[in-house]
Amino acid sequence: MGDRVAGLPGVADARDAAVLILFGILDAEPSAAGDSAVADEVDTVSRDLDVLLLARALTLRSHPGQIAFPGGRVDDDDDGPVGAALREAQEETGLDPDGVEVLGTLGQIPLEYSRHLVTPVIGWWRRPSPVRVVDEAESAHVFRAPVADLLDPANRGVTVIRREGREWRGPGFLVRDGAREHLVWGFTGMLLDGVFDSLGWTRPWDASRELPLLLPEEASRPSPAAG
Repeated sequence: MGDRVAGLPGVADARDAAVLILFGILDAEPSAAGDSAVADEVDTVSRDLDVLLLARALTLRSHPGQIAFPGGRVDDDDDGPVGAALREAQEETGLDPDGVEVLGTLGQIPLEYSRHLVTPVIGWWRRPSPVRVVDEAESAHVFRAPVADLLDPANRGVTVIRREGREWRGPGFLVRDGAREHLVWGFTGMLLDGVFDSLGWTRPWDASRELPLLLPEEASRPSPAAG
């Protein structure tokens, strides 16, 4: 994962958390990328494969407005990270956990800002169920993102945060869901980038292309065109 995620060496009070990276098969129209030249260049991933994502509520204190995987802290009565990831996914998106086949887990990833040790849980949605926003205080939108669109080099780039002489760069993905266009970045972008690389799905993309990043505090400012 390189320097894109800050570590927590020696921090004893980091809290365990888990996220669900859930792949399934689109039950709607094929990915828009399937109609482009990309489909002729590579066919290593099904055009109908998707991954479950959500947009965090803007009112949250931690990472407001960002695109994320379902997930949260591991509670004492959870069956470890897997149980926590499935429970959180059900609470946040309404999915039926009985339809999820857990394929395995990745190593814990330390997050300095929130002081969590996050275990990614990989799942296959063998019996997809309807998903929705369950709690508007937690999520603003729930959607299934076509993996082919995420892999399309035209939808890839980097996000850059520059503050007080420091710079943070990370992978970013543009994906559309109907009329909405989402930017996947930060921890979720890093996880997708790492999973795609490890599976051998990544196609060459322009790592010098910067994707505009609108942070929540900037989004709340009135537009210059506003009356």
